[in-house]
Amino acid sequence: MVPAIALATACGSSDSSSSSSAEAPSSAFPDKPATGSPIKIGLINPEGGPAVSQPSNREAAEAVVKYANANLGGIAGHPIQLVTCAAKEDPASNRDCANQMVESKVSAVVVTTTAYGDAMVPVITGAGIPYLTPAGASGAEMTTPGAFALTGGFPGTLKSMAVYAAGKGYKKVTAFVTDSGAAPATAKTIGGAAFGAAGIDLQVVPIPLGTPDATPQVSSGISGNVGAIAVVGDATMCTSVVKALGTLGATQDKMLIQPCLDPATVEAVGDAMNGAHVFTTADLVSNDPEAVLYRSVMKKYSPNTDLGGYTYTGYQGMLGLVRAAQGVTADPNAAAVSSAIKSAQNVVLPAGHGITFTCNASALAQLPSICSTQLVTVTVSDGKPTDPQVTK
Repeated sequence: MVPAIALATACGSSDSSSSSSAEAPSSAFPDKPATGSPIKIGLINPEGGPAVSQPSNREAAEAVVKYANANLGGIAGHPIQLVTCAAKEDPASNRDCANQMVESKVSAVVVTTTAYGDAMVPVITGAGIPYLTPAGASGAEMTTPGAFALTGGFPGTLKSMAVYAAGKGYKKVTAFVTDSGAAPATAKTIGGAAFGAAGIDLQVVPIPLGTPDATPQVSSGISGNVGAIAVVGDATMCTSVVKALGTLGATQDKMLIQPCLDPATVEAVGDAMNGAHVFTTADLVSNDPEAVLYRSVMKKYSPNTDLGGYTYTGYQGMLGLVRAAQGVTADPNAAAVSSAIKSAQNVVLPAGHGITFTCNASALAQLPSICSTQLVTVTVSDGKPTDPQVTK
């Protein structure tokens, strides 16, 4: 998986999903081509690995580059020249991608989602290049100077889940987490602290990559008066866990993340998804202006790309960078881009249902690279995300 622990998730409201064909106004696509000198921006995306490959994330980022260069004046007037690298989601491959970015002398790197931020951040930021991700999953992504995680990522999601569980009066929660990269360790340390502070015992059950039937692990994990379960993994893992919950007749409250809303997962698990609560940073299907813009940009510049799954991470990360770096003046080098990102205030998070971010280390003191702690929560009804609510 790519721990979505970066976490965000497609969401929307039941009363607006029927009109999700709404189009962004023409004013969202002004004729404003970038005419200055090019600015190299790196993109690292999980593709071609044995366990994970998400080319649609890259396609979404490429769509943003086309949109920015044609309609937004690029970055401060400079057309974006994209340098991409497909990471196979193992330390060596991801580190190689990081080195390629340094060798290419890019001015910033956008990482869509990864379990191996710890392998890449030191290389990229060590070269003075800003590292930006929609949501961080590793310690390095959330604490390293020069790294920027636009949303609260895994820690923010775990904290919100803990608050929700406490409000329901649960005393014990089990988190099923993909056994990949830093995911299980982060769940145990940060999750344990968040749930512990709420008076809840959290047990973490790792699920090996590619597990087709998680019934044995799920059966063990829900024993002993567990009030709720959390699922942190890709669509395949979520399908395996939620199907097992249905098979076992489990009645525990379900707290999920974005990949669980993948259409294939929703179809595979059927009614077992209903009533689940999803914790996310992206609204992709409502008529909120940012959700409409997401669909409109993708329709115009990448019409054949599937908008589900983690696709939004390429869009959110790349357009987030474009918006945050508009303050660049003179030479758009790495130092200038980093300074612009740090100086930008209350930047609208792409597809974020009104969430804004500020990357000045003030959002979460103990994790200074996090730029916002706001999240969107939705409830699944008839297989669809409904009632999006922005929470802190």
